[in-house]
Amino acid sequence: MSLFHAVVWADHHSAQILQFDATQVLEKQVKSHVNYTRLHGGKVRSEHEFFSDVCDALAGIAQVLVAGSHTVQADFRHYVVKHRPNVAKQIVEWQTLDHPTPNELVALARRYFSTHAAMATPMKPD
Repeated sequence: MSLFHAVVWADHHSAQILQFDATQVLEKQVKSHVNYTRLHGGKVRSEHEFFSDVCDALAGIAQVLVAGSHTVQADFRHYVVKHRPNVAKQIVEWQTLDHPTPNELVALARRYFSTHAAMATPMKPD
């Protein structure tokens, strides 16, 4: 199923992706990879693999709202801009949130997308 909108809540260990329309919500979970190495690059490689998996899970979704801590948003934004510019174009908003419930996420995203859809709709002349 490919739905038009999604909201993602992420930290550095997992991402919750909620695709939705007016009547349904489809949830996906993406977990981070663990690469145990003594080199600093092991952590970076693990994060890149995780962010790559999140980007893959967003395939086919036209508009995405990304939520999470300021730090994870900055890291994910840097990754998508540098490595996945097509995904960067899908992301329409970044929100700093601390552990919302799935229902709170969907409600936030529905409000965001309905407000912006109304703003994008041209006014009819009188």
